[in-house]
Amino acid sequence: MAMKFDSYLQLFFLGCFYFSWFLSSPAEAAVRKYQFDVVKNVSRLCRAKPIVTVNGRFPGPTVYAREGDRVLVNVTNSVQYNISIHWHGLKQFRNGWADGPAYITQCPIKTGHSYTYDFNVTGQRGTLWWHAHILWLRATVYGAIVIMPKEGRMFPFPQPHGETKIILGEWWNSDVETLVNEANKLGLPPPTSDSHTINGKLGPLFPCSSKHTFSMEVEAGKTYLLRIINAALNDELFFAIAGHNMTVVEIDAVYTKPFTTRVILIAPGQTTNVLIIADQPRSRYFMAARPFMDAPVPVDNKTVTAILHYKGIPNTVLPSMPKLPAPNNTNVALRYNNRLRSLNTPQFPAKVPLKVDRHLFYTVGLGANPCSSCQNGTQLTASLNNITFVMPKVGLLQAHYFHIKGVFKTDFPDRPPVPFNYTGVPLTANLGTSLGTRLSKVAFNSTIELVLQDTNLLTVESHPFHLHGFNFFVVGSGVGNFDPSKDPAKFNLVDPPERNTVGVPTGGWTAIRFRADNPGVWFMHCHLELHTMWGLKMAFVVENGKSPEESIIPPPKDLPPC
Repeated sequence: MAMKFDSYLQLFFLGCFYFSWFLSSPAEAAVRKYQFDVVKNVSRLCRAKPIVTVNGRFPGPTVYAREGDRVLVNVTNSVQYNISIHWHGLKQFRNGWADGPAYITQCPIKTGHSYTYDFNVTGQRGTLWWHAHILWLRATVYGAIVIMPKEGRMFPFPQPHGETKIILGEWWNSDVETLVNEANKLGLPPPTSDSHTINGKLGPLFPCSSKHTFSMEVEAGKTYLLRIINAALNDELFFAIAGHNMTVVEIDAVYTKPFTTRVILIAPGQTTNVLIIADQPRSRYFMAARPFMDAPVPVDNKTVTAILHYKGIPNTVLPSMPKLPAPNNTNVALRYNNRLRSLNTPQFPAKVPLKVDRHLFYTVGLGANPCSSCQNGTQLTASLNNITFVMPKVGLLQAHYFHIKGVFKTDFPDRPPVPFNYTGVPLTANLGTSLGTRLSKVAFNSTIELVLQDTNLLTVESHPFHLHGFNFFVVGSGVGNFDPSKDPAKFNLVDPPERNTVGVPTGGWTAIRFRADNPGVWFMHCHLELHTMWGLKMAFVVENGKSPEESIIPPPKDLPPC
């Protein structure tokens, strides 16, 4: 009954929200206001455990808006940790002050303090998400962002009868911050998660969890939109629904050429909208997710489930299980990603930069630096172009805007210091990295091509990279070493997928292009929390243009102090 009541409540609020849109003038952008109270409360998944949440909910509340709206979210911090919230995928044009990564665009909100994120939703519609952007707090501090099209605009695909959010996450039985701190003292990775979650629930395959199962009710013959978000900290995930096809229609809040698939692959930070038709025999079917990992790296290799429940079918009917690919099935992963294409219509064009002003080549690697207090005398680390990023104690955007000296340098190299056979035999010697807060300065409105190259330092591994402040076009990818003389000829410059987070294949490379038309300081990092913590991150300083309309807006008065 509780599940049905939650569904009715969600429908009620969604209905009220749609009604308020109907009443508002199409010519006038609405202002959407939210209050986020960051608190600790007790979650009972087999055992009682205090977790950090927003408004006592796990996952947190959904932010609803319409393209063109202004959104104000007042965040009040009532826990012992400093906090900041990132609005993942929102471009925040000229307004890095609302982007949220701690010590990049703001100092965090201290205990007992508040900060209002004030931003406009411009030129975007679809599914995005928000999450804590400090420590490992996004393990439980996250939620969906649903942006509806402008008044009078329809989806460029069949209108669904209903929609549901599917937020995939990870769960640790112990306190995550304690595990991370203990691991850092030893110079080792923390333990993998104990399970995955769907909408904060473990599903019936885990002990004590039969009542902690998400269930979605459907009516036979009707079409439903699933807004799928991977909020996991460290795992790319396969997702499937027993007996049902899915039609992919959007990735990272960008419409795609529709295609039908039995399984999707979704990396941490990514969102995927799919249509499903309730066209199978009326019964109950498992929705299931489990990790994809084609490198010798430990993952939480358990399957999490939720239930697709046809109306009128009793709960006593046992659901059938989908056939998920093997966790190391590289071919399925590559085939799926190769099918993604931008819609590229007159209404939704793919504005791929054809002329490139600056070519960048970044190697992605693991490493080890000396650490006298660590278990093996070394601390595991990660780097781009052999640079392990050191987090500053002042927000980089403030340092840039107010010309504060000594906080960062703008000498991040366009290429690695020493070329080598990046994906050849594993390299286990000379694993030291250089440390620094080094940024790359980029001219306003210049076009950038960036090739991200995985390396076999310690091991090859897939890395999902997220660029703040921009969408980019994924113009090419491949396995092995990028060949600058041959591979660019194979780039897709017509309808490549446009997104904000992209996976670099294990032992391979990915090429992206974007126009640097958003002034500010914009973080780029691996969205595996473990690698981000180890320093697999950097930032771009995009210079102002020539006019005030092409320059960073002044900071808000309530910007948190350092």
